[in-house]
Amino acid sequence: MASFARVVGLLFLTFYVADGFLLHYNDRCMFNSTDLDDIEYTYSHIYNKLELFRFSSALGKFVGYTEFGIKQADHFNMDAAYISSMRATKEHICKPNIEIYYQAALTKSAKPYVRLQWASPPVDSTGAAMLVCVVYNFYPKHVRVTWLRDGREATSGVTYTDKLPDGDWYYQIHSHLAYTPKFGEKITCVVEHVSLEEPLHVDWDPSLPKSEINKLAIGASGLTVGLLLSLGGFLYYRKKSCDAGSILVPTH
Repeated sequence: MASFARVVGLLFLTFYVADGFLLHYNDRCMFNSTDLDDIEYTYSHIYNKLELFRFSSALGKFVGYTEFGIKQADHFNMDAAYISSMRATKEHICKPNIEIYYQAALTKSAKPYVRLQWASPPVDSTGAAMLVCVVYNFYPKHVRVTWLRDGREATSGVTYTDKLPDGDWYYQIHSHLAYTPKFGEKITCVVEHVSLEEPLHVDWDPSLPKSEINKLAIGASGLTVGLLLSLGGFLYYRKKSCDAGSILVPTH
């Protein structure tokens, strides 16, 4: 999996509100690893959603974004001791916290669960159908889902949802395959994830799941019992009718 930029929410915010105006300070640590060279620390002054000036460890100085902000940046840049302390923040604050994040979560992984099912079974003469491959409870976020039809990757009729957060660090993604079923065709959903030693292959089984088979069996049993009861009632009625017809009526 390719590395990706992460931003730690080390946001030490101080708010000042007066007559509807808002000023806040924003500390951020952006990183790709725990190496100091892969970490950038920024410290921003923001007023009414407008950033006035910012210190960046990548530049080693303050930069202004407004007329007032440029004056403030020039003023701070002339204070060598203050600039030195700001440069040291990356090592003293960002690096220790980033290492905690890596130990606690970012180096962890959770294997995905995969469920392959009908999204829309064939119901008409065209035989058009749709399968959905549900991949869930995996971490980290990056995952690759592909479809195979008789061993060949399917490129048409394939769609994906966004990677959706489940909560508690987990993610899920749904992939759909629109296709026309062919007799004997093997369809497979393939999932690749950093938590897996090799890609996970889940083959489509067109037979009904056990729960559906049980439902059909219960329904068939109920129908059989109903028919037997109906037949017993009919035979009993016919017998009573025959018995009544065979009674001799005395004549005078």
